[in-house]
Parts: sequence; structure tokens; C-alpha cells
Amino acid sequence: MLVLAGTDHHPFDRMVAWADDAAVRHPEVHVVVQHGASRPPVVAEGKDFLGHDQLAGLLEAASVVVCHGGPGLITEAREAGHVPLCVPRDPALGEHVDAHQQRFAAMVGRVGVVREVLDRATFEVQLDAALAEGAHRGVGLATVHELRDSARAKVAAELDELLAVVRPQPRTRRRSHAGR
Repeated sequence: MLVLAGTDHHPFDRMVAWADDAAVRHPEVHVVVQHGASRPPVVAEGKDFLGHDQLAGLLEAASVVVCHGGPGLITEAREAGHVPLCVPRDPALGEHVDAHQQRFAAMVGRVGVVREVLDRATFEVQLDAALAEGAHRGVGLATVHELRDSARAKVAAELDELLAVVRPQPRTRRRSHAGR
């Protein structure tokens, strides 16, 4: 299991603690936590930073991926064939400056790009389910690409719908006949 807190300077101790608890509840699972500015895990294996090649290797080896709500890590996880458990950072807890991760995670969660996780109880249920099904393991590469392309199409459709609601309607100009 790979848990990615990212490299933002705001600590994300809540997700690291959940990962440590998961390592205790599932001693048969090797849990690696990229913790960034957060406190390192006590039980799980901790890494403050991962280079891109190291991240790619861990994503490939992982049976389950847990990440924050940033589009970059979600995209990396999806490209590796995962439907990540997504724990968006909460600005009310000092984990980020605003709620953009929460909005993004909710949107991509609705279309199945991620499994949105907002609390510890949901994390435990979603993690147990993901571990039981082995996440994406055993899925062929062609199927992974089909799932990725399908998820991209769903997200694009959702974005189009959202933009249609908020996009201002063009004004029609009246032609002036003055001066003719």
C-alpha cells in the first residue's frame, strides 16, 4: 500500500496517522508513506520525498494507493492503473490554504476517478474493500488504459456540464443604424 501526502508545506498528519493505523490493522500489508512536511509514520515505512522514478516504481508495485486531492498525484495513480483512495486536504484543519482539493476530489469522486474519503470510518471501509479486491492487480494493461480513457471522458463530460452552468451567456449586440 502506498500513501502519498505530497510535498506541500502544510502538514497532513491526519492521513499519516490513518496509514499507521492501517499498518497495525493489516500487518500482512507493507505500507509505505510519503509524508512530506508531515510527521513521519511510526509503524509504516516513511519517506519524506520520492523522486519521479521511485514514485513510478512504488505505484507499479502497490496494490492500493491513497493520496491527497491534488490532480497531479491522482493522475499519476490513474496512469498506473489505480483508482486511488483520495483524502483531500482540509483547510479547516490547517492542511491547506483553501478547499480546492475538497472540491476537486468530490467532482472526480462522482465520476469514479477516485474513491473519495472524508473521514476515518470511510477510510477503513474503503481500504478494506480495496485490499480485498487487490485494487487493480490482475487487470491487463489494455484494460487499465481503457479504464483511464473512460475516466478521462467522464471527467471531461462533468467539467463541460459544470462550465455550462457557470459560463456567462454571450450578449447579443444591437446593430446601430445611426449615421447611415
